[in-house]
Amino acid sequence: MRRHLQLSIKQLTAGYINGQLSPLQVAEQALEDAVKLKTLNALVRATPELARQQAQESTERYTKQQPIGELDGITVAIKDNFCTANVHTTCASRMLQDFVPPYDATMSARLREAGAVLVGKTNMDQFAMGAGTVDSIYGPTKNIWSEDLASQDNWRIAGGSSGGSASAVAAGLCYAAIGSDTGGSTRNPASYCGVVGLKPTYGLCSRHGLIPLVNSMDVPGILTRSVSDCVQVLNAVAGPDPLDSTSVQRPYKKLQLPEVDQIDLSSLRIGIPKEYHCDELSAEVLETWTKVADLLETAGAKVRQVSLPNTAASIFVYTILNQCEVASNMARYDGIEYGHRAADERSTEQLYAQSRAEGFNQVVKTRILTGNFLLLRKNYDHYFEKALRVRRLIAEDFAKVFETQQEADKVDILLTPTTLSDAPVYKDFITLSNRDQCAVQDFCTQPANMAGIPAVSIPVRLSKAGLPLSLQLMSNSFNEQLLLTVARWIEAEVSFDSLQSLQRHAI
Repeated sequence: MRRHLQLSIKQLTAGYINGQLSPLQVAEQALEDAVKLKTLNALVRATPELARQQAQESTERYTKQQPIGELDGITVAIKDNFCTANVHTTCASRMLQDFVPPYDATMSARLREAGAVLVGKTNMDQFAMGAGTVDSIYGPTKNIWSEDLASQDNWRIAGGSSGGSASAVAAGLCYAAIGSDTGGSTRNPASYCGVVGLKPTYGLCSRHGLIPLVNSMDVPGILTRSVSDCVQVLNAVAGPDPLDSTSVQRPYKKLQLPEVDQIDLSSLRIGIPKEYHCDELSAEVLETWTKVADLLETAGAKVRQVSLPNTAASIFVYTILNQCEVASNMARYDGIEYGHRAADERSTEQLYAQSRAEGFNQVVKTRILTGNFLLLRKNYDHYFEKALRVRRLIAEDFAKVFETQQEADKVDILLTPTTLSDAPVYKDFITLSNRDQCAVQDFCTQPANMAGIPAVSIPVRLSKAGLPLSLQLMSNSFNEQLLLTVARWIEAEVSFDSLQSLQRHAI
């Protein structure tokens, strides 16, 4: 196994500074591994020339003892729905198969400015509409934790829609990857692949250059192998952006996590939402949830049950709002101004219809048609407007437990499962429709998107099948400092080894 993978980002850059390692060596190894692990289908497009150029520039900076940031020389990958200058950005769809952006998304630009080395664009469900990374024009992405990567359909899914990003990090193809999170699309694959997945507060990280799915919920996400690595990436990319009207304009204060032995949990209040104990929750995830709650309580935290009564309605509300915004956002792809253009030019209407028929897959078409139906004048009040009202109630549920005037009822952190089980087998996963998959896979994650609050998934232990089991932490808006501090403490307590999957396959 590659020794440098055992290092954190901070340790790796220290190795660059003292000359034990070089960014060019690490980048070359990443590109070589991407070829060896092509069966994962984590990267839809490797960028070897760009990676070598960026790594060479970084190596020269370290030779001169002039690194430009904490991520200088660190290998990263970016989900294929973030624009990358002069590198194809396709959303894993035929509709954008030939699109080469002339500019960088803000997330891409800030990584570049911090000296990061881009090794490639990662696979995803088409236009981020899925929970398994199985609906891509490039084919599905496999989970490195699979018992048999070579089988035709008996391997484990990576989760979605940022499955390529999670798979790439878990397999050591990069130290960090950027995903997007609309209903759990960063945390879900992080859970299945045994890595850390952060959904920041809505507006903390810029959406400029992120091809939209649901504007009111889309958030750039971060995937790494450790919480400390996640903090370093967040510090490099977060903060106001004049190019994004939804970006929060207050200055971003870089996070500084305390050492684990200095973390005091005696004043921490942990909430366990009873509604997340649902029928589909596996016994192993429930046991993991209970054990971590006990760990926190033993360390001095006050752990108690809370109620988020509108959680049960959350998945239905999310489905309605998702499809309505999808219908609106996908309208731009007409074959004339944007997207794939069909050969049928008998009329503008025929060109428009044929281009969309050829460019979108069945999942996208279904959401567009359903969204347009829900937005009809006769349905608008009954579906869309009512869903907005319930969304407000869901957000108020979180506000009540985080901000209530009654100190006895207030909590600082919510602890829940991320997913209801370990990673499903591909052949079982595809027996359900996309809608049913998302309803199950997003149950624990999408309420945080409704409320705009930060949430992080961290791996805790292995299931009996030898697959990662993860838990989710949520906190109040802009409370990433506390959220990630508690995540770091749990991470140290459980000592999950994210490299076991590579050892299993002797990589």
